[in-house]
Amino acid sequence: MIIYKTAEEIEIMREAAQIVSRTLGKIAEMIEPGVTPLELDKVAESYIRSENAIPGFLGLYDFPNTLCISINDAVVHGIPTETPLKDGDIVSVDCGAIFEGYYGDHAYTFEVGNVKEEVKQLLKVTKECLYLGIEQCRAGNRIGDIGFAIQQHAEKHGYGVVRDLVGHGIGKTMHEEPQVPNYGRRGKGKKIQNGLTIAIEPMINMGTEKVVQLEDGWTIVTQDRLPSAHFEHDVAVIEGKPEILSTFDYIEKALEKKK
Repeated sequence: MIIYKTAEEIEIMREAAQIVSRTLGKIAEMIEPGVTPLELDKVAESYIRSENAIPGFLGLYDFPNTLCISINDAVVHGIPTETPLKDGDIVSVDCGAIFEGYYGDHAYTFEVGNVKEEVKQLLKVTKECLYLGIEQCRAGNRIGDIGFAIQQHAEKHGYGVVRDLVGHGIGKTMHEEPQVPNYGRRGKGKKIQNGLTIAIEPMINMGTEKVVQLEDGWTIVTQDRLPSAHFEHDVAVIEGKPEILSTFDYIEKALEKKK
């Protein structure tokens, strides 16, 4: 069952999402060769708690950390380690926070140092997929319209669209109905209505769409070990239109300063 949110609930969710946005901004300041994922994780946990929020991932389904940090061929759900990031890596940082009982959850894939042009292109197209999907999140459209827009754009560039993992409704629990696949057919799926709150999160691979889980029981990697990119926003349908509750502004300002 889809749980539609009131205007008041959406405002709380906006603050939850903004706490995640600011956390990812702090991470953006730190991303460089030599920094370890566990260092990033500690900063994220500390900052979220300082904002009167609770890390949304820590302990969720027994996940051991605040951030999912997925490097290069890791798609999602990577566990932070003490292995330093290297020049040329890409790293998806997915973060969640609970504020006044509601979840915020979004992600950004960062470049570490000097990244190959073909990998930069994967990141660019995946981010474009995210916004094309969001554009379809309008009252009267259907969930399949979101996936169709994402799939068309990714496959036009020769990329694989992950099928085994999807976006989702979000609210008082991290994963609510409906599921929001990154592939689909126009006009299919649940009808989009005011008060819908979902996390749209394209996971796009340079090669095959097929993925496998590592023995740690968490990390999902591409079957062909080619790079994967992941971007995610929280979106609410307000007055028939999509409104993005999260923002990449803090990330982009931090990255701009480092240039």
